[in-house]
Amino acid sequence: MELRAIALDLDGTLLNSAKEVSARNRAAVLRVLEKGLRVIIATARPPRSVAELLPSELLERASIVCYNGAIVRDRAAGIDEHYPMTSEVTAEVIRYCGEYLPTAHLSVEVNDKWYANRDLADGAFYHPRFRPELATYEVLASQAATKILLTEYRDAEVLRERFAPLTQFVVTDGGALIQMMNPAVSKTSGILRLCGHFGIQESKIAVFGDDHNDFDMFRMAGYSVAMGNAVQELKDIANETTASNDDDGVAVALERLLVLQQ
Repeated sequence: MELRAIALDLDGTLLNSAKEVSARNRAAVLRVLEKGLRVIIATARPPRSVAELLPSELLERASIVCYNGAIVRDRAAGIDEHYPMTSEVTAEVIRYCGEYLPTAHLSVEVNDKWYANRDLADGAFYHPRFRPELATYEVLASQAATKILLTEYRDAEVLRERFAPLTQFVVTDGGALIQMMNPAVSKTSGILRLCGHFGIQESKIAVFGDDHNDFDMFRMAGYSVAMGNAVQELKDIANETTASNDDDGVAVALERLLVLQQ
């Protein structure tokens, strides 16, 4: 099996439960880079959060897919692409939430700027250093959102039925976090844009993930690795299941895959 690129989810995958890249995972990813393979970080997080969480030597050398594919970046290659939702769809979602979901925490990401209808009651999904700029529903509705997020609302299927045709609709974290993006983007679309630039075929990409927003890249890639802590549905379609994110599962699999590349 010849690999030319490794795509890694962050939360629940490369990051442990303390939201850190362990020394063993860091060393394994650096070894991948030293062997000349591309490393792509594919995450739902915004760029500012990725920059805070990744060690500098990985951040400088890896390609980044943020917001589940709505931003695609590679510093060395000069790639900086942004694929927001339309302002019309953004307005429709915001107005619906304002009218029918007034108790939900609603926030809008616009190209690494963060706005919300009220301050966070629980920052579990966000880096503690960052807080949103508070804004009215009218201001939120005037944006062309990179991503819309809802927490403190559990009936995702109602929203999915209403907005799935208009957005990429993703539910993660056991149903606690609802995310909507441009329907044309996904982790897969971002990975393929980067790999197309570098002339890398899908069959030569290995992907690592743990949650429902990783399904599309698992179906696309030549090889897929589910974390030990992954949702069962992802394990069912993976080529292999490694150790958990708290047991250096990325490194465990990469160390073996790198041996196969020799």
